[in-house]
Amino acid sequence: MSDILPSWSFILVAAGSGSRLGGTPKQFRKLGPQPVWSWSARVADRLFSRGRINELVVVLPRDYDFPSGKDFGCPLTYVHGGATRSESVRNGMRASTADYVMIHDAARPFLSVEICDALIDATDAEHGAVPLLASCDSLKEINAGVVRAVSREKIYRTQTPQSFNRGTMLEILTSSTCDATDEATMWLNASRELVYVPGNERNFKITTEFDWIVAASLVEKGRVIHIGMGYDVHELVPGRRLVLGGVEAPSPLGLLGHSDADIICHALADALLGAAGEGDIGTLFPASDKRYKNADSTVLLKQVLILLVEKGWSLVWADITLVAQFPRLGEEIPKITDFLKTIINTYCPFSGLSIKVKSGEHVGSIGRAECMACYAAATIEHYSM
Repeated sequence: MSDILPSWSFILVAAGSGSRLGGTPKQFRKLGPQPVWSWSARVADRLFSRGRINELVVVLPRDYDFPSGKDFGCPLTYVHGGATRSESVRNGMRASTADYVMIHDAARPFLSVEICDALIDATDAEHGAVPLLASCDSLKEINAGVVRAVSREKIYRTQTPQSFNRGTMLEILTSSTCDATDEATMWLNASRELVYVPGNERNFKITTEFDWIVAASLVEKGRVIHIGMGYDVHELVPGRRLVLGGVEAPSPLGLLGHSDADIICHALADALLGAAGEGDIGTLFPASDKRYKNADSTVLLKQVLILLVEKGWSLVWADITLVAQFPRLGEEIPKITDFLKTIINTYCPFSGLSIKVKSGEHVGSIGRAECMACYAAATIEHYSM
């Protein structure tokens, strides 16, 4: 038996028109801090960080431009959809490079990692897998105007994601002439075997205005906001590079420290950790550890951001004040801000950042250009669904 685990692709289908809800297609409406489709992409990010999937493929409408930036940590491919659902899914699967696929509707924003884990564990080369929910309503059938009762004992509602062997499912999609409402139907029509895992009522699809009201209420009810403060100070000495927010600034003096002494990254990391109740960078990256000698502080900041994202937190806004008498840094601040935004937005794409520099006004050790100090405030949010 091979010890190599099969690879998985998470295919997020966001190519629909959302005509029943009207206005902006539902998958692109802003739900809380981010578009509807992005909620599921965040779940894919978490699955990737845990080694459960290898890539994310997002299928967009044919008239939509692909986003220019990389918004997620997971390897990501954008592809345009087609005129039908089956065509859109087929395009997504052709862009995938994995052995197995999970196909998810972007209009289901409250997907859980647990459902995905169960689907991955249940799927093999012969069996597809779907999440099912028992029907809780009494059912009726109307035939030629006649209403008849239907037993609900063996009737189940189907959700997404739905998981399959990629090669087999792609062959079915390519050879089929019908456009089913889901891939599981096509799988069964091809005489393939299907297993199921328990679905979740929260994993509902936003279709009507009422669904939208429910989704928005859940998001608002589950929102938790924390604010953290960070501070750092380092001595200015000759013979050291001056690194601020990952950018080397021209200066005859640099900051002294065990790492690169990047006080902007240090203060921001501490603000993030404090807001999440996760200690401080001195605990995570102790100066006694030789691994962090002259370390790039942007790498440490990335590790802090990954830690927060894995715990469900996202940065909303960071406000940073650098206090320095020398050198003059006003012209460097836009470069530092842009560079730091690029790092932060990889993990928290809908966050904001402000950096400003203040003079020491020739007062105290900062005013005598003996050191620099930095203060940071970070607002983070968590949605408990």
